[in-house]
Amino acid sequence: MTGATDTGRNGYAQQYVQFESERTRPVRDLLAAVPATAVRRAIDIGCGPGNSTELLIAHVPRAQVSGLDASADMLDAARQRLPQTSFTLADIAQWSAGAQRDAPGYDLILANAVLQWLPDHNTLFAQLVQRLASGGHLAVQMPDNLDEPAHRLLRDIAASGPWAQQLKGVERTARFDARHYYALLAPLCTRVEVWRTTYHHPLAGGPDAVVEWFKGSALRPFLAALASDDERAAFTARYREAIAQAYPALADGTVLLPFPRLFIVATKR
Repeated sequence: MTGATDTGRNGYAQQYVQFESERTRPVRDLLAAVPATAVRRAIDIGCGPGNSTELLIAHVPRAQVSGLDASADMLDAARQRLPQTSFTLADIAQWSAGAQRDAPGYDLILANAVLQWLPDHNTLFAQLVQRLASGGHLAVQMPDNLDEPAHRLLRDIAASGPWAQQLKGVERTARFDARHYYALLAPLCTRVEVWRTTYHHPLAGGPDAVVEWFKGSALRPFLAALASDDERAAFTARYREAIAQAYPALADGTVLLPFPRLFIVATKR
């Protein structure tokens, strides 16, 4: 899932869906926590290849459901998956700040594993609530794993290698804890629920599987910022070596990947 304008990262959707079952489980848990109220209009922002949109349609089958993403590659996959659904290529930050305030608000805005890519959450979350109808729900899930070894190793390798200057500033936008998001949303909403869950994903294939997982998310911007295939190969090899030390395989070759995620369900006043 992407929030900012796509930069032509062909094959991102294919990479992402390698672990579709694992990546889709959190959005199932998120939607299960949305209050059962009437939903006429719903949108999946950062819809990716449509796996989350498919679940949203099943969750609110009588609603008009649409999707939005900044990656053309992701939207191609989403349209193939759900040809009857309307999908729009757009930047989430621009969409959230859009001027269409006279249009009816959304009863449900779903943002699954996308807002972590975007800056200025204090402004962004308030704008998303504004796009809701009164009584509408904002449902958000974000990876909360910046302190996990997989992310710390990325930052360390980026800062210590010959590519340090190229990769300066590529690290993920800082995020906040549950207390911050609750305090931000509570004045705007009648109800705010925030919780954190750590999933433990069994990945067959040892450290290579962990590297493949992050090629579809955290590793992607680092590789995109490097100038040559040789640099990308060298960076990936160094990352794989570090991952093998941080995530040792079990006896059968499986790696258990811990993955913390932060969930928010907020209902507008």
